[in-house]
Amino acid sequence: MAGERSPAGRAALLPAGRETGRGGGGGGPADFVALLPPEVSSRIFSDLDVESLCHAAVTCKGWHRVIESDDRLWRHHCLSVRAVCQREIDCDRGNGYSWKITLLRNYWKSKVKQEWLSGKYSNIPSQNSLPEKSMYPMDADTWGEILEAELER
Repeated sequence: MAGERSPAGRAALLPAGRETGRGGGGGGPADFVALLPPEVSSRIFSDLDVESLCHAAVTCKGWHRVIESDDRLWRHHCLSVRAVCQREIDCDRGNGYSWKITLLRNYWKSKVKQEWLSGKYSNIPSQNSLPEKSMYPMDADTWGEILEAELER
């Protein structure tokens, strides 16, 4: 019952065998994904940014299962990336890629493309002045968009 003390002196708030995360013997907190309904866990994961979501997906099998099975988590982030990479996202989705794969294929490209389109690199005196992560393999159409934006500045 809630509030009762276990032999170890901890409050017995969890069902027997669910006191700890892995294997029940580590003394760590319980795995919330194992305790909550999948829709609640998905709602919690939906607040993560893309990089955190990817890290969470490799934390343990339970988290991986919930994150991988909820296409809405990836769709939300993918639609945000689409604001910068609409042609690329629409092409990947049209080719049958999942929301997750589409996002992973276009996430870093969208970051770099957004920086170029916003003019962050408009007044760079030489290639040596570019930050290390300012480049990403992009197709001719993408570079055309970037050059067009530069000409309009």
